[in-house]
Amino acid sequence: MRDLLDLVASGATSVAEALDRLRDLPYEDLGPARVDHHRELRTGLGEAVFAPGKTPGEVRDAAAALAARTRGAVLVTRADTEQAAAVRAAVPGASYDERSRLLVVRRADPEVAVRGALAVVSAGTSDLPVALEAAGTAEALGLQVRRIFDVGVAGVHRVLDRRADLEAADCVVVVAGMEGALPSVVAGLTSRPVVAVPTSVGYGASFEGLAALLAMLSSCAPGVAVVNIDNGFGAAQVAARIVRAARPQG
Repeated sequence: MRDLLDLVASGATSVAEALDRLRDLPYEDLGPARVDHHRELRTGLGEAVFAPGKTPGEVRDAAAALAARTRGAVLVTRADTEQAAAVRAAVPGASYDERSRLLVVRRADPEVAVRGALAVVSAGTSDLPVALEAAGTAEALGLQVRRIFDVGVAGVHRVLDRRADLEAADCVVVVAGMEGALPSVVAGLTSRPVVAVPTSVGYGASFEGLAALLAMLSSCAPGVAVVNIDNGFGAAQVAARIVRAARPQG
């Protein structure tokens, strides 16, 4: 919005052209979807596209519409290969990670990127799809991400060796399944805020992540916030808001 007003003031854009660009605020009606172009102005972070249940064409149209009008990151989460191919054909430069199913349509412009450091910690390699979703989301938003993977509590010395890396971050995202103990351990090692992500990894009594979720919600270590099961994207969004509020930006 600020850029558009500057263009009008300088004469580089006519009033008629500006009105045409403003026509789709606060949202753009694409038929089955109404793309929220105003969200970036309200929250500082643009809308993301949740791919499951949508056709490749619907995902493509929503992602392309957001990429055309958003200065921040544009992301599609949980995309399959067919959906990703449709978006990449429409938006040059979009990248897809098949393991996390995260599609980065565009990264945030430097002027609006979130500046800061994030550590993404995973208990085991089975948790990597969720951890990679968190890391990829955070990097697209502008954060510098340090990956600390396969440091679960069954070999707790592995995470103890990374205490300096944890303390060097502005925030820590911890991803764990099974009994979900790792966030409590990490929160006891660092002064940084911890965003815990339970995963659906585990045997029957883990109840597809419910055991890890309840363990994290019941953590005795202070400074732990918990997002939903397998929600690496949501954890990165929480971390970005924490970092942006705590650190001078710009």
